Amino acid sequence: MPRSTVARIDLEALRQNFRLASERAGTAQAMAVVKADGYGHGIVPVAKALAADAQKYAVACLEEAFAIRDAGLRQPVVMLQGVHAEGDLELCVRRGFEPVLHSHQQIDWLAQSEARPTFWIKINTGMNRLGFLPAEVEDVMTRLDSMGARSGVLGFITHFACADDLDSPMTAEQTARFEEATVPWPELMRSVANSAAHFVPGQAMYDWSRPGIMLYGGSPLVGKTGPELGLKPVMSLEAPLISIRTVRAGETVGYGAGFLVDRDIRMGMVAVGYGDGYPRHAGTDTPAAVNGQRIRLIGRVSMDMLAVDLTNAPDAKEGDPVELWGQTVGVDEVATCAGTISYELLTGITARVPREYR
Repeated sequence: MPRSTVARIDLEALRQNFRLASERAGTAQAMAVVKADGYGHGIVPVAKALAADAQKYAVACLEEAFAIRDAGLRQPVVMLQGVHAEGDLELCVRRGFEPVLHSHQQIDWLAQSEARPTFWIKINTGMNRLGFLPAEVEDVMTRLDSMGARSGVLGFITHFACADDLDSPMTAEQTARFEEATVPWPELMRSVANSAAHFVPGQAMYDWSRPGIMLYGGSPLVGKTGPELGLKPVMSLEAPLISIRTVRAGETVGYGAGFLVDRDIRMGMVAVGYGDGYPRHAGTDTPAAVNGQRIRLIGRVSMDMLAVDLTNAPDAKEGDPVELWGQTVGVDEVATCAGTISYELLTGITARVPREYR
């Protein structure tokens, strides 16, 4: 029989997190960001679970938008990277996708195409990844008007660089630039708020917010965990204890003899590793749990296994499921120990880990 390593997905927790995002968005509506395979949770089950509440979805690219349509969902789908070829514009018209246009090349494609999708204009207010500079927006709108494409503009969008840091002044600065750049077109919609912005006091939310990581229970703020922000964990990553043995003082554990045992300990081997997406850099003292009792990793994470110290779980036995993150151990805690963020952990779970939904 297959090993019992599994990612359990709590769809009701997902819905609760979306409702919290909607509440914190105030008068704005929240579009559900389901890119990167629903942040590793499965784009189709996630999108279906949110279908009764979400009026729009947001994805990165065309193939993700197709996955939503092929699942039978009819809500508009915002494509945050826009189109990657002129021919994509016609697909957007046929399938009800709303691309975000962020470059002069994309405007050129629109000028050359007979397709006239509805679309958003991205403004670069300081992130410096994608978008038109605020000083360019008026010329872009004038060109769209001359092309007969002005009526297709739904609104403006930008992305914050430092909203995760409540002490940074940059979010307010970007908001002011966005406000100034869009003031000539009050009839058009506006969207600025990522997950972190939902927790920035006094932040303008405009018409649409774009919650992502917060839907999945991960914290968008530096120094805070998801539960501290009222978010429910959605994914519980579990794997079985497949071996238990006593390791004597003076012995070492794992590759590179990376952990020296200073006293006799009861050690368990867990059937999960970086081949499953568990972070290799989560070393000794990273928390896990068995039977509701917190334990710790010891030594290096291997491709298919990792070692845990069972001192705090004396009743643990072979076959017991170990929670790598979930209800007892937060994904944000593990991310901190691994020197990364929960976004990377959740999206990094590989295909050999089955997802089970409830």
